[in-house]
Parts: sequence; structure tokens; C-alpha cells
Amino acid sequence: MLHIDVDLPNDLAWAFAEFLKRAGYDDYRQRAASEQEAYDMQNAAEKIRVALAEQGYAPR
Repeated sequence: MLHIDVDLPNDLAWAFAEFLKRAGYDDYRQRAASEQEAYDMQNAAEKIRVALAEQGYAPR
């Protein structure tokens, strides 16, 4: 298991949270080498989105 500890300015945290909210499977699939990699990328992004939300960065 990997633990990542990142310091971000508030504006960058909000911007990344917005990106993760808007990114969909097609966005990942266009950049992935396979369908499985796209799903893995999407799952990883969701974990980061949840971590940002737990810190108060949860755009609607």
C-alpha cells in the first residue's frame, strides 16, 4: 500500500478536486493503454477525490 502526503495551496487543491469531479471514464480511456488501465486510473482518481473531500475540498 502506498501513502502519499502532499502539500497543496488551496487554489490548486480546489482546481484538482474540480478536475476529478469532471473527469469521466472516456477521459481516462483516451489516455490509457487498455480498458483495465483506464478503470485502474479512474479508481485511483476516485480515492484521491475522496481524500480531498475529507479535507474539505468537495466541489458540487
